[in-house]
Amino acid sequence: MSIGLAPNPPSPAEVIVVREYKEERDKAAVEAFERHCDFWQPGKPSLVTNFLGDPLCRVRQFPLRVMLVAEHGEEGEIVGGIRGCIKTVSKGEIKSPLSTHDDNLVYIKLAYVLGLKVSPAHRRLGIGTKLVQRLEDWCKINGADYAYMATDSHNEASLNLFTLKCNYIKFRTPTILVQPVYAHNKPLVSGIVIKRLDTQLACWVYHKSFANAEFFPKDIDLILQNKLTLGTFMAIPKSHINHWHPKMTILPPSFAILSIWNTKDMFQFQVKGVSPLKYAECAGTRVLDALMPCLRLPSVPNFFKQFGVYLLYGLHMSGYGASRLMKALCAHAHNMARNDVACRAVVAEVGQRDPVREVIPHWRKLSWSEDIWCIKKLGPVQRENSGQHDWIKSGSSPSVIFVDPRDF
Repeated sequence: MSIGLAPNPPSPAEVIVVREYKEERDKAAVEAFERHCDFWQPGKPSLVTNFLGDPLCRVRQFPLRVMLVAEHGEEGEIVGGIRGCIKTVSKGEIKSPLSTHDDNLVYIKLAYVLGLKVSPAHRRLGIGTKLVQRLEDWCKINGADYAYMATDSHNEASLNLFTLKCNYIKFRTPTILVQPVYAHNKPLVSGIVIKRLDTQLACWVYHKSFANAEFFPKDIDLILQNKLTLGTFMAIPKSHINHWHPKMTILPPSFAILSIWNTKDMFQFQVKGVSPLKYAECAGTRVLDALMPCLRLPSVPNFFKQFGVYLLYGLHMSGYGASRLMKALCAHAHNMARNDVACRAVVAEVGQRDPVREVIPHWRKLSWSEDIWCIKKLGPVQRENSGQHDWIKSGSSPSVIFVDPRDF
């Protein structure tokens, strides 16, 4: 349960009212508004997101969430919207270097700001700023210490709004890696065993593996139990299989781990605006791949119809030969996606200095080298005197960032 916000009453000089989204009342209007915001031009490729009839889908998996809408005029036309949620995550600090307890991490309450949109006809009127400020009020009321948002490095309008008008600062720059799903299975690496872990064991491995990571969610067990998680998988060399048992209290000498999150039932993507020639070229690669699968050609899936993606999260590798183990897990995830006709890409987001970044298969033209995360402190200053340091001023970024799949 969250503490809500009362709508701000309009004044004679103000025609914009920001209030909480009401599903029964606003669902159809919000869907129409967001379709209107997805503007694209023929000949200029763009990625359009379809939310499959649920405006709350990107925050629905969080217990503490809200969506705000901006109304214009006496008829209450919806001209803007924003979503937010609050979670408890690690700061990349530990309470004691000598402790081996799983709950040795320092946690804070963090708000995630996402889905800000304003109708093209109502931009440059301060609606975006007002939506962000009202959402921050909700975050403070519900106890958030910090708020952060993510945007593409080329989205100057979003960056300017948050950094210049709302006082966010650039904080982290993870990389989004996209691997198309081919018409053929990827061969699995020999000498490697891939095990599916139960939730309890996966939680234990993740607490050990991400002990010094930022953004590690305290409710990792709920994420792993979520119906959208298709499984957590660990790759181990066959030579180690007899020397490590899941009930042991130490990690195997060499291993890789990841979990798979299914986004396609919440929202799907579609590429629009490509030329007929480019469309034909992409279709040709699929025909060749289907006719000659033995050649394992890098075919381009049909991104021009609605498609879903699998998100890989919790990627970690350790020990000798760990690169081969991670590549085997990525191949396993690709083959799972291939068996799902609606899934045409496998996506991972990792820190720029994370060692797994170099071994995850991806296409450069489809990937983002910088997904900029901006952050702002919301909590009261006195909290820093209780042993907690200001996260923003804490120093350089650790190499490993845990990307919560619910944020995608």
